[in-house]
Parts: sequence; structure tokens; C-alpha cells
Amino acid sequence: MAKKYLGQNFLYDPSILNRIIQIAQLDREDLVVEIGPGTGRLTKMLAEKVENVVAIELDDKLFAKLKIELAEYHNVELIHGDALKYFYESLPQFKVVSNIPYYITTPIIFRLIKAKENLESMTLTVQKEVAERIVAKPGGKDYGVLSLMVQYHAKPKLEFIIPKGAFRPVPKVDSAVVHIEILERPSVLVKDENFFFRVIKTAFSQRRKMLYNSLKSLHEDVKEKLVELGIDPNRRPETLSIQEFARLSDILKRD
Repeated sequence: MAKKYLGQNFLYDPSILNRIIQIAQLDREDLVVEIGPGTGRLTKMLAEKVENVVAIELDDKLFAKLKIELAEYHNVELIHGDALKYFYESLPQFKVVSNIPYYITTPIIFRLIKAKENLESMTLTVQKEVAERIVAKPGGKDYGVLSLMVQYHAKPKLEFIIPKGAFRPVPKVDSAVVHIEILERPSVLVKDENFFFRVIKTAFSQRRKMLYNSLKSLHEDVKEKLVELGIDPNRRPETLSIQEFARLSDILKRD
């Protein structure tokens, strides 16, 4: 029985699972992390493709069943625990392939990005609206902190939509598979990464306001700094590119 509070919606269709694996671009020697293996269908398919799989399952009953289901797969390390608390930094180079539980999607993406030194890529099945936010470009309602956080560290691509009817139990929304390739270097250079994200989060905390209003808590002369950069102070945060946010954070940090 799937537990709604754990965001459990299981994907059984082997053709869809195969397509996810193809998109992940796996090599035989890869280490793959799967978060929320559920019934173990994807886990088994991954185990047949790569050298090692680390599967992290929080649910007690599913973990007990998985121990039996995966007993013959000696290259699968089954972890009983919270994926948000797992120490990914202890792993060698790894890739993530997972149907992410809906309720932890954004936190787990942020947690994995923190471990990006050895993380090569993430191939994630997430809610369609979350996938659209991850890949969003400036100018639309989907563009925001998640878009900029991911696109600073990685190159994301929405690969395909999975209709809600493909899951059991059937969720309320469609899902999408997004492939996120971690960059060797950030997509823009900034003087202070923490301040860069502080500027972004501050701007989007009041996304309906004009930039000079939403950012005035960071600098008393923010309007003048925007003009100096050639950015109209009346623009809204969702219209700024990542390059413009980088230039803005640098000039505010400088002063």
C-alpha cells in the first residue's frame, strides 16, 4: 500500500523505465544512487546496467520487502534511511537516477547539488511543474530560485512527459523526466556565491514587486546600482537572466 505522506507513486511500465535509463547515459562502471526505490523495479534494471547501485529507502515496510526482492543483486547496497540526511560526500563519482518522492523534490535537488564535487548527473522523475521550473528561462512564471540554483551548477533538460495514469496509485498531476548534467564550473562567475544566491532569494521573495523595491533591503542605493548596470529598476525579478543577477550581486557586494 503506497503512503501518500511519503509521496509514493510507483512506476511499473518497463518501456518508460528503459527510456529513463537510456537518458541517464550510464556506463558499466558507474555508481548510481536511487532515492526511494519503492518496489525495486527500476533498482533491478539499474543493477543489470552498472557496477554498483546505492538505493535509499525510508519506508520500513518497503525496505523489508526490498531486502528480499534485491537479495540476489550483490551490487546493490540498500540503505534504510532519510535521503535528505545521507552523506553523499562520502561517495566516489556517482550519478543519480530516481523517481523522486514529490514532497522532497526541491530539498533533495538542493542537497544533491551540495555534493556536486563527485556528482556527474541527475536523471529525475519529478512533477511536471517542477521540471518546468528547473528548465525555465527568464520571463515566465516558472522562472525563479529553483531555475537559477540548478542552472548555476548544471545544464538541465526536460526529456519527456509521463502521464499520471502511468503511476500506481494515480497522482493528481503528470510527471516529467529531467536530465541534469553537473557543470565542471558554474555557468557564471561571481565574487561571492553565497551573496549571489542571497540576492536571488531576496528578489524572488517579493517577485511581484519591482527590483528596486524587492532588493532595497540589501543596499540603500540599489536603484542607482541597477541604473549603473543598465538594468531598469522597474523590471521584475523573473525578467533578469542569470548573467544579470551575477553582475548585480557583484556590484552590490563590491559596495
